[in-house]
This record gives sequence, structure tokens and C-alpha cells, in this order.
Amino acid sequence: QVPLVESGGGLVQAGGSLRLSCRASERTFRTYAMGWFRQVPGKDREFVAAIGSGNSATFYGDSVKGRFTISIDNDLMTMYLQMNDLEPEDTALYYCAADMFANIRAINSGRRLWGQGTQVTVSS
Repeated sequence: QVPLVESGGGLVQAGGSLRLSCRASERTFRTYAMGWFRQVPGKDREFVAAIGSGNSATFYGDSVKGRFTISIDNDLMTMYLQMNDLEPEDTALYYCAADMFANIRAINSGRRLWGQGTQVTVSS
């Protein structure tokens, strides 16, 4: 069973909204904290947001604070990223990640699980 599966990317105009979803296997969802990262070709992967299990705590990268909201649905074992007021600079491949809570905001770790990525493109 694939541990993480993203969906919800697409093309949107600046100022618009998108919601990304990441469905996790039950084992992954119950064990790890989860987060979102994004990457533009030629640049380093960037931390976007993270959430502890049971909605215990949320964290955001400086560039998305106030515009993006991370949440989880325990019944559906799914994490969401609601992205509002999108900007062309938000264009990237967005990755879902799972890791131990202490490491979830790090760019990577030895135990990191990654989804396959979903493309978000914001036109000006």
C-alpha cells in the first residue's frame, strides 16, 4: 500500500484558491506527524506547513502564513492544505510528507516518507 497519495493540484489565477489532499495509510497516519513541502526546479525544497497527529499543533513557513491552512481528518486519514490568495510565487510541485513530530519541519530525515507530488501553477 502506497503510504502517501496527493491530489488537488492544478492551474489557478493569482488571488484564487486550491485545496490539496494527502491520503495516508492507516499505519502512517496513526504513527507520524504530517506536512507539506514544495519545490521549484533548480531550487531547494521548501517547508510549507506541518501538523501533529490529532491536530495537536500546526506550523507554517513564513511565506505562506496567513494564506494557507493545514488540517487533518482523522476519520478519512487525510491531510489537507487549503491555499488562499495564491501568488505566482506559490507555483511549485507540492509534496506530502510524514515523519516523526520532532523532524517534520526539517527538509528531510532518515525516516521521511514522501508522496509523489502534485503540481500547483498560479498564473499572474
